[in-house]
Amino acid sequence: MNPSLAPRPAEVSRRKRADLTSGVGAGVLGGGIALLLADYLRAYAIPLLLVGILLHGWGMLDRHRLDAQAGTDTLRWSEALYWVCWVALFALALYILAGALGS
Repeated sequence: MNPSLAPRPAEVSRRKRADLTSGVGAGVLGGGIALLLADYLRAYAIPLLLVGILLHGWGMLDRHRLDAQAGTDTLRWSEALYWVCWVALFALALYILAGALGS
């Protein structure tokens, strides 16, 4: 890769912040819609959560791989959020599994 074309750390940081802001906004929007339609969506809660876990997990993993292949500088806060998110997804999956086994 041509060093003059490589993104500067500030650009990488800004891009990652934009990704994070967009993703959180989409999640909050989806949560708001779900609350408005709670009575209609209740039967689909577990399947929707599982699909969300799979899609979000795949997207995170793919983005992480693409950044590594591009040789993008790893930002500490971005790496920390990546692993915190995996822990949260794992905890959510355990919670769903425990609820399914308990009922």
